[in-house]
Amino acid sequence: MNWSFDLSPNSTSPLALLLHADIVVQIVMGGLLIASIWTWAIIIGSAGRLGNVRRTTAKFESDFWKADDIDAFYKREADSDLPVAKVFAAGVTEWRRSTAGGIVDRDGVRERLATAMGSAVAAETDKLADRLNILATVGSVAPFVGLFGTVWGIMTTFTAIAAQQNTSLVTVGPGIAEALFATAIGLFAAIPAVIAYNRFSHRVNQIEARLNRFADGFHSTLSRQLEAKR
Repeated sequence: MNWSFDLSPNSTSPLALLLHADIVVQIVMGGLLIASIWTWAIIIGSAGRLGNVRRTTAKFESDFWKADDIDAFYKREADSDLPVAKVFAAGVTEWRRSTAGGIVDRDGVRERLATAMGSAVAAETDKLADRLNILATVGSVAPFVGLFGTVWGIMTTFTAIAAQQNTSLVTVGPGIAEALFATAIGLFAAIPAVIAYNRFSHRVNQIEARLNRFADGFHSTLSRQLEAKR
């Protein structure tokens, strides 16, 4: 493919193919390019966010298990936006509500603690995976949208061949090239989206498992304190 800046109708440079394509193919190409840009914005943003969550979660857990006073640690971390901090805050809040009265139902407290922290884990996981469905959609749909542009472009080329009664490569080459270029753009949008979706889904699952392990550990700590209550 010629990557020069020749914009003549017979040029096969990407920009020329886009400019001289049929209007329907242009719409398909433009939509796929927008989807590709959107995909890369999500990829870059999600990579930074998930990486930061993994690092800060490890530090939070380390600081928590070293802390001697849970109440003091809660006061320090209560306003944190970290997913693990939200799980921790849900556990502390439920603990305080359930043990505020004179009589404590130990089994009921344990069940409510598990429910509260489990709900927090689910909510934070949903937030982390919020835009991954866009990657999945682009990854699955973009190749077919590109294929539609290709089919439409080839149909237009055959119509032009019939009108001109000329089947030379000079006549049909640019039309076929622009049609196939639509498929190429579709794959260009889809391949990174699929790879990123699979990778980020794995990372979200890892973070969810880590949050669940933290919730289980914190639940055990509170259960031991519950046993000490008279």
